[in-house]
Amino acid sequence: MSDRYAVIGNPIGHTKSPLIHGFFAQETGQDMSYGAIEGPVEPASGFSDSVKRFIAAGGRGMNVTAPFKLAAFAMSDERSERAQLSGAVNAMKFEGGRIIAENFDGVGLVRDIEVNLHQPMVGKRVLILGAGGAARGALLPFVAARPAELVVANRHVDKARALVEQVARSNTAGGSLTACGYADLAALGRFDLVINATSASLTGQLPPVPASVFSAGGSAYELAYGKGLTPFLRLARDAGVESIADGVGMLVEQAAEAFAWWRGVRPETRALIERLTVPLD
Repeated sequence: MSDRYAVIGNPIGHTKSPLIHGFFAQETGQDMSYGAIEGPVEPASGFSDSVKRFIAAGGRGMNVTAPFKLAAFAMSDERSERAQLSGAVNAMKFEGGRIIAENFDGVGLVRDIEVNLHQPMVGKRVLILGAGGAARGALLPFVAARPAELVVANRHVDKARALVEQVARSNTAGGSLTACGYADLAALGRFDLVINATSASLTGQLPPVPASVFSAGGSAYELAYGKGLTPFLRLARDAGVESIADGVGMLVEQAAEAFAWWRGVRPETRALIERLTVPLD
């Protein structure tokens, strides 16, 4: 019988994970199946009950997407440093009756930006919009990429400050790590890279960011994918940003990291990224 894996989220109908991991399994010759599970939001135990049923049926590992990343963290027995610091989990594996947790979101995002898009962050001014689960998972790998300055902006500045303070305790890479509210952005000047880690683009909205944060010749990255030219990316392009991208590369790269963690072999990603990319114009 094939080893069983799945992604769990709610809603889950839009997920590309079964396609991605099916492609990876074929490419690497792995005997595995991969499905999608829509976990219940209510009752509070619905997520953990779904995971336990999957484990009891022989499941080997799961990807976790919204809104369950914090719940996955809470039910895990063992957590990586990335998962521990972010407080969120996007991948689990089940070994010896234990749930082992990881967070590959930030690793996948950094790899897409630096390797696929050829935009190294070292020495750059970087702005992350949002302090929710997506930003929490990304912050530690971003710090490790050694930007000169990393700013986290959020509508509720206390939330951004709490996240920055948590990660700052493990910041051994140097560089400035600060938090601010959206209202403070106009005074901070231009950034080399601006990442939209808010959920605004999922509903066609623009996060409250001034055009002045973008640098002509810089980069803008939208974590949402498959939405075409979102309001955020349109604002960046109109501000003269040379390199704009959505999150399809991050999606594939974080999946490749999870696949390697589960199966011991890292698949190639470029062909799949090209296959899934939706033109931004």
